[in-house]
Amino acid sequence: MVDWSLARQVARLAAGTVEPVGRDLDLEAICSEMEAHVAAYTGLSLAAPVPRPEAVTRTDWSAVNLEALARLLDPVAERLDARLAFAGPLAGALRAGAAATLAAEAGLVMGYVSQRVLGQYEVSLLGGDAPPRLLFIDQNLRKAVREMDVKAEPFKRWVCAHELTHVFQFQGVRWLRDHVSGMIRSYLSTVEVRIERGAAGGLPSLPSLAKLVDAFREGGLAALVQTREQRGLMERIQAAMAVIEGYSEHTMDAIAEEAIPDHERLRAAMDRRRRSRSAPERIVERLLGLDIKLRQYELGKRFCDAVVARAGIDGLNAVWKAPEMLPSAHELERPDAWLGRTRPGSAAAA
Repeated sequence: MVDWSLARQVARLAAGTVEPVGRDLDLEAICSEMEAHVAAYTGLSLAAPVPRPEAVTRTDWSAVNLEALARLLDPVAERLDARLAFAGPLAGALRAGAAATLAAEAGLVMGYVSQRVLGQYEVSLLGGDAPPRLLFIDQNLRKAVREMDVKAEPFKRWVCAHELTHVFQFQGVRWLRDHVSGMIRSYLSTVEVRIERGAAGGLPSLPSLAKLVDAFREGGLAALVQTREQRGLMERIQAAMAVIEGYSEHTMDAIAEEAIPDHERLRAAMDRRRRSRSAPERIVERLLGLDIKLRQYELGKRFCDAVVARAGIDGLNAVWKAPEMLPSAHELERPDAWLGRTRPGSAAAA
């Protein structure tokens, strides 16, 4: 039902000026070196080789993520399409309008986000045969280096360390992908579609697509919560994604002293970059749900740092033993409570 070709066109426009990939990247060499550091620190073992790193444009990144988004939204859109079948003579016009509206919003969201993403480990969480990919938006890396006034190579090493940690999480923890996928599928099964009357006589209404996009990429479904069941699913998704992001943030800092020159300046510059949005940008990002990403980084990293300070990386790696070992939303803010529940000999650890 959604016109994904239109979504790709809108994303290209929303991405702003798109520069071609430069020739000064040596991502394969950098990732190869950083892979060894990530493996040594985390102790996680890969079930498959790390995908070859790819330098891509904003347009390339948007296209990859719109394809993934289609697997997320098409089942929901099909339920809307089924309801529109009962709209009588207006059914055709409503379908066309809904398809264009959803496509435009999806394209706008992806185009906007494509201006800010640095790297991404793209792994399908909702089925499909596409192999995992390790993507870096060359234009955004160069822009961040200029704006943060940092050296390019250490910065790229730092970004690579973050994304490689995600590779080790999803390829080294065998249940993680299916667990996250299952939570997303469970939530989507609760999403209802409806027809609301408006100025045009009747308009299809879905939960905010922007929030669903953020949910797929970052777990931000908070604004969609309507029922107790959805609240429970929401908390589980957000807690899991906070740990996934926080673990990567912790790892990149933990290996930085040995592997990344001037890492303290990089961390300070990155934190400033995340918080230095203009007022209009902050409003837009809040509307899109992207501020949830920042909170996940911060809350997840504080949790991981605190656990490692008390129990070491082996203590933190207990989160990867089984889905039941992931912290709850309550435990994310109380690491000692999580450690008490998961310490050797506890029911959860057993």
